[in-house]
Amino acid sequence: MTDLPLLGAAMSTATLETLQDFILSENRDLEVQDFCNCDLLNGDWKTVADQTRKLLAGYTGRLGIHGPFWGLNIASPDREMRALNTRKHLQGIEVCEYLGATQMVIHSPYTTWSYNNLDNGPDRENYQQLIENCHDTMKDVVKRAEDCGVTMVIENIEDIDTDIRCALADSFDSTAMAVSIDTGHAHYAHGSNGAAPVDYFVRRAANRLQHIHLQDADGYADRHWAIGEGTIRWQAVFRALEELTSQPRLILELRDKAGILPSVAYLNALGLAR
Repeated sequence: MTDLPLLGAAMSTATLETLQDFILSENRDLEVQDFCNCDLLNGDWKTVADQTRKLLAGYTGRLGIHGPFWGLNIASPDREMRALNTRKHLQGIEVCEYLGATQMVIHSPYTTWSYNNLDNGPDRENYQQLIENCHDTMKDVVKRAEDCGVTMVIENIEDIDTDIRCALADSFDSTAMAVSIDTGHAHYAHGSNGAAPVDYFVRRAANRLQHIHLQDADGYADRHWAIGEGTIRWQAVFRALEELTSQPRLILELRDKAGILPSVAYLNALGLAR
């Protein structure tokens, strides 16, 4: 069973103190989530980062962070808001550089409204304007990420279209921009908004996929339940993942961190991951 994919997890530095052995014993992928808090980024974030580094002494796994996202939209039509978005994401890259993290999760700009309205105009002007806004927001961030060896992965939030986020990542033509999938978000889009099931999201992303948030849900809301508590078809998801060569980070992102170890046990019992 040791050839099964190795699961990682997303957690705060405070939670890492209680799950340090779980992460360090096999150098599992880790996503530190403190730094999506804009108040922390505006304050003494280095104290938290120093504690993170202390807890990870000797760690050789793949380290990432969740970047800032609260109240942010990288496709904002407001020039001043785009400038703020740029600054906040640059702060995230600064944290990555300080920690030695090589990945930062950012949020997709696409909404349920987008799905029905981006082509509601001549020459796809709404679609093109959104892309231009994203590039205006992120061009300096992408350059800084390239210089620091960081890859940003665009996570589906309200996305219904399985391809549009992939096309956005491709449009930057940069190793610093790739794709993430959140299984619960995809399952919500499938159950409530008519999107394809989760394994389709994986196959359509293909080797652009470098990160996945694993959470269970019911197709109605963003539950972040432990694996096995919802209705996602995990065998299908992992069959799709087996087809990839990009080795995406498999990050358990659960609301209740007490569910991390039981989720690992559940997927291991199914022969899907360890």
